[in-house]
Amino acid sequence: MCTVILRVPSDPGAPVRVLAIRDEDPVRAWLPLGRSWPDTHPDVVGVRDARAGGAWLAADPAKGRLAVLLNRADVATRPEEELVSRGGIVLASVEGSSPVGEPATHGFNLVEIDGGHARVVTWDAAALRTTDLAPGTHMIAHDDVDDPRTARIERWLPEFRTAEVPDADEGWWAPWLEIVERSTALPHDDDRTIIRDNRPFGYPTLSLLVCAASVRPSAVDLHYAEFDEPGQWNALALA
Repeated sequence: MCTVILRVPSDPGAPVRVLAIRDEDPVRAWLPLGRSWPDTHPDVVGVRDARAGGAWLAADPAKGRLAVLLNRADVATRPEEELVSRGGIVLASVEGSSPVGEPATHGFNLVEIDGGHARVVTWDAAALRTTDLAPGTHMIAHDDVDDPRTARIERWLPEFRTAEVPDADEGWWAPWLEIVERSTALPHDDDRTIIRDNRPFGYPTLSLLVCAASVRPSAVDLHYAEFDEPGQWNALALA
């Protein structure tokens, strides 16, 4: 039940801004932001899932590509032994290969950014759909893009849209993180909060880390920070 906020510029020369918050079971090990696939994807930087070897978020800076994956409910009927990890989809995406056909995975929302263009590829085990994102600010979690059925989107998307994001790359994410922090004034079992403890909703996942990215046609400026305690807000110094 991750959350991604992104702003697509109307000026094709301006960067796409991305703030991605990862929710995962804390006992599932990961590697922090880095070049964690030297043998197979030496130019890719990202957050690696240590168990399955794929990525939650990855970027190829020289190609101006970034992808991040959010889990989504599905109607899969394939046996579990026929399904593969979703993390490989992220690595394929930043290499230029988007999902096609009927992916052999559980459901997902895959945010893909290529230079100044952004889209979301959605798979629910019944249909694969693609939504191109118009200029403006968007938010996505486990339902559709800008979906008011997602409580945190209904509550906070208007504030992300009106927040003044600086033109400069340094620290541009501060206004959005202020909104994220304000959401933590809500109780942990309030579905509108952005920093998540999903255990009351039947999932073992908590918010673990944040990435902020500026994506241009030939560059990705990517920053990372972990929370001191899973599911608990603290001031972040993204590096």
